[in-house]
Parts: sequence; C-alpha cells; structure tokens
Amino acid sequence: MPHSEVSVRRVSALVAVGHLCAVAFLTASLVLGPVLFGSTAANAAGADDISDRDRSRVVSIGTAVTEILYALDLQNRIIAVDTTSMHPPEALEQKPNVGYMRALSAEGVLALDPSMVLAEDGAGPPEVIRLLEAASVPFVTVPSDPSPDGVADKIRTVARIMGRNAEGDRLAADTLASFRKLAEARARLGDRLRVMFILSLQSGRVLASGENTAASGIMDLAGAQNAVAGFEGYKPLSDEAILAAAPDVILVMNRGNHVLDAEQVFGLPALSNTPAASTKALIRMDGAYLLGFGPRTPDAAIDLARALYPDHSWPKTGNGPGGHAD
Repeated sequence: MPHSEVSVRRVSALVAVGHLCAVAFLTASLVLGPVLFGSTAANAAGADDISDRDRSRVVSIGTAVTEILYALDLQNRIIAVDTTSMHPPEALEQKPNVGYMRALSAEGVLALDPSMVLAEDGAGPPEVIRLLEAASVPFVTVPSDPSPDGVADKIRTVARIMGRNAEGDRLAADTLASFRKLAEARARLGDRLRVMFILSLQSGRVLASGENTAASGIMDLAGAQNAVAGFEGYKPLSDEAILAAAPDVILVMNRGNHVLDAEQVFGLPALSNTPAASTKALIRMDGAYLLGFGPRTPDAAIDLARALYPDHSWPKTGNGPGGHAD
C-alpha cells in the first residue's frame, strides 16, 4: 500500500531571536508577522524530513494517535496528550493535558518544550498551528479515513513518522486480520437494522450523523444501515426527517457531555413514534472507543454488532477494555 500523505510543516525565523522565551517569540510573530519571520513555510508530502530529535518529545493529539503510539511502545516519547486521549487510561492519568484537540493553546503546548506535535486531522485551531510553526515546532497531521484500510494506513503512517516501520506493519496487519474476521461474520447476516447515531439533543432537536462520518463508518462495520441519508456530516433533523428515517435502534455515546438515556431520547415526540421507541432500543458506547478509528476499532465494531445482533456469532474481542456497549 502506498504511504499516505503526511502534512509536515515548519517555519524558520529569518532573524536571530537570542534567548527570547516561547511566549515572547509568539507575541513577536503575531505583531510583526512576515516582517520579522518572512513567509518561508514549507510543506512536505512525507515523513522523511523528521529527525530523531523531532521524535524525542512528542505532544500527541487525538485518541487514535495516542493509542497507536502506546501500541508501538512509544509512550516514553509522549510528553503530553489532549483530552480525547482516553485510552490507555494512563495517558491522561500520567501525561500533561493540553486541552481539546480543536481548541489547543499555543502557549500551553510550547511551555512543554515539544520537539514535535503529532495530531489527527482536524486539530487546531489554525491560528495555533501557525504559532507553533512560527516557533519552529514541526506540526505533523495524520490523515483519518473511517475504514479498515484507513485505520491500517493511520497505523503505518504514525509508525513511519516515529521511525518504527516494521512494528507499524505488524500492528496494521494484525488490525486488518481482525477486520477480515468481522467482515466474514457480517457477511452471514440477514436483514440489517436501521440505526440512527445521535450526537446530542440541542434544545430538543436531534443532532444526528449523516454519511461520511466516523459514526456512519462504525455502523457499517457493525452490519447496520445508517438510517439517515442524504447529507454528509452531522446536522439537526426535523421531526419529519426522523419519522422518515424510521430507525430500529438509536446509538449514542456515554461519555462527557453527550450522555443520553432512554427517557430523554424517546421522550421526544418524533423519536417516540419510531420503531426504536417501541422496544426502547438504545445502545450507549464509549465515544473514543466507538469513533476513534484506531487499533481498537475492530473490537468496537464487534461490540456494537453484538449489541445489535446478540443471537449472531461474532469473533471474540480482546483489545478494548472498558469500551463495551451497554
């Protein structure tokens, strides 16, 4: 499989900055911009420019990136993680937390003296990335595709960035083998259930997953049909759209601010008239486990499949403690 494109960006100062601290460096870059630092940003299409020093003090951003680094036995290279890095538990327990991956603080990251930021696609905000670049900290973005091949490619990419190609190939191969066992079991299914993934209820309105999301990807892996079609991403649904979707099962996350129970879900008039409401078919799963698309994703998909089709024969799981459906 060809290497996936890795975005590696760094900027070098055009003038000496002496012994300025990181905060002063950032302030100068904000105020003076290209006058002081010029516009010498360079984009690389691979990981070949990453040095051993860059790999020595890594800030890991994104649940899958952190899981992969631990699976590759590289936890000693991690100096900090973000709030989504919930597995393994010791990541957040033992490493400094730099905040949510989409709301990072440049000052907080730079205070840790990182050699590199290794992040899943979507980390930011962009102005923080620019500040880190201005401080000559490599910001490496790992593409994310919610599919078996995408997971394997993500594993290989992280491993290549960290100089652990052979270990990455083995982990990717093991993960793909688990996906193949799942696909064999899924092929024996009969009719597929229609599942609606609800991200949140905003003022009584359902924010649900459409197509081309991690939620739709995991539902497909588990042998379910996404009940919501016609748009990509997450959008609020009208009552009419909910009734037309006619979900057999509602899927939600059970972590953070997205905890929903059956009373909340089926108490809404539109959802109370769905097939799911007639049996109170509600599945809750750990959000990072369900949507992370890392090494544990085969297990997450199997756990979801087992919750949806308990009478069907599914492969055993073994990589994802604490993430089972309830």
